[in-house]
Amino acid sequence: MRSRSLPNATAFARTALLTGATGNWGRATVREFRNHPEIWVRAFAQPTARDREVLEEFADMGNLEVVWGDLTRYDDVARAIDGVDVVLHVGAVVSPVADEHPKIARRVNIGSMQHLIRAIGALPDPGAVALVGIGSVAETGDRQAPVHWGRVGDPIRVSQFDEYGQTKVVAEKLLLESGLPKWAWLRQTGIFHPGMLEIRDPIMSHSPFAGVLEWASAEDSARLLARIVGNDVPEEFWGGVYNIGGGEGWRLTNWELQLAISGAMGVRDVRTWYDRNWFATQNFHGHWYTDSDRLHELVPFREDTFEGALARAVATLPASVRSAGKVPSWIVKHLVMKPLTRKPRGTMHAIRTGAREEISAHFGSLDEWRAIGDWSTFEAPAPSRVPTKLDHGFDESLPISSWDAKVYRDAADFRGGELITDDASRGAISTPLAWRCAAGHVFAASPRLVLTAGHWCPDCTRDSATYELQAEHNPFLAQLYGGVRVGR
Repeated sequence: MRSRSLPNATAFARTALLTGATGNWGRATVREFRNHPEIWVRAFAQPTARDREVLEEFADMGNLEVVWGDLTRYDDVARAIDGVDVVLHVGAVVSPVADEHPKIARRVNIGSMQHLIRAIGALPDPGAVALVGIGSVAETGDRQAPVHWGRVGDPIRVSQFDEYGQTKVVAEKLLLESGLPKWAWLRQTGIFHPGMLEIRDPIMSHSPFAGVLEWASAEDSARLLARIVGNDVPEEFWGGVYNIGGGEGWRLTNWELQLAISGAMGVRDVRTWYDRNWFATQNFHGHWYTDSDRLHELVPFREDTFEGALARAVATLPASVRSAGKVPSWIVKHLVMKPLTRKPRGTMHAIRTGAREEISAHFGSLDEWRAIGDWSTFEAPAPSRVPTKLDHGFDESLPISSWDAKVYRDAADFRGGELITDDASRGAISTPLAWRCAAGHVFAASPRLVLTAGHWCPDCTRDSATYELQAEHNPFLAQLYGGVRVGR
């Protein structure tokens, strides 16, 4: 499986296994490892023509080894982790491919995590290998005004038709409940990279103008992973779930992002490129973070600005794309954008075909879509920059060591359910307990998974079309549907 003979990895201070090495984030991470010659990098990739071509960029890299394999095969995964200190598990099937091929997404995104947990657990010393899993802001789904701030521990709530988000919820639970001694879970936000400026997929029409996202650059995200591999990561980092975000300067509305990208390409008025009602008004994902600074405090990685990353991205584009503003807007609107929205998974495809579930997800109803109006009534979204927090349903001032059955019962009650286990031990946050949700489903989950990470009933989480109905009996979830927000 090893691609070529290279210097002995034991001569290096640390060894890292990087999955997903040929994706946008993975490539940026391999480039960053050029700056860390003390780290031996083992890049896991499939032996395809495409992956081989991508990795040719690093043919001269002295601290890189390429191993060929398949994340869905346990034997390949077990061989790849041999002798590593840290596994950076970036590899995944993401949207829109995950939405088109959900079975493959589940095999890769869930199956690979199962294989890694099993392989590390089978080692003589499982604590010698740290596993860093990658989640997504998609795990917390759609946020509607005025709820646009969030943190780890908020309700896990995946948008409809988002198979990628659902697989990451399962993978996160697997890692948090794995019993492995050393792990961390990073919920990645939108990665700003040059390739996103050339995306031409119906998923573009799913992003509401009024939505928000706290972005991060591919380079900052790469710096984060490289620095996690170093020996100076504080011990308190391990065993945590974190939001990756670029901070204040990266907190944009989706409309601001549209204006910034189109403006950088010389477009005077992007509204001439499409009709206002081509874009969904809900059912995407994204929020600004009240807690993203915490990860930067533990592992400093932020060096980029949005303006700088945008300028770099635009500079990589073909001249024809950089000068998009010179193209008559009617050509872009009618020959590019309009056909895109009418492809399967596009919002206007749903309208034209009368797909009720999709129309309901994207707009609420056909009548609500008709009421959107044209650009004459549009107002640029201006969400509050004052951070707010959702109530997590228990006294968060208590140290974790003092969490007990009463704390767990309070949390369960706030979620419309109950704690079934009657002998919950104080401070045993990793021990699975039995719970019952408002719908009567019984499930096992540790206090860490429920109170710290925001998980609840897996059956209800999977049933994304009924979240609003679930919220009628779940005050925790109801906060996202106009319910009272207490904050503790």
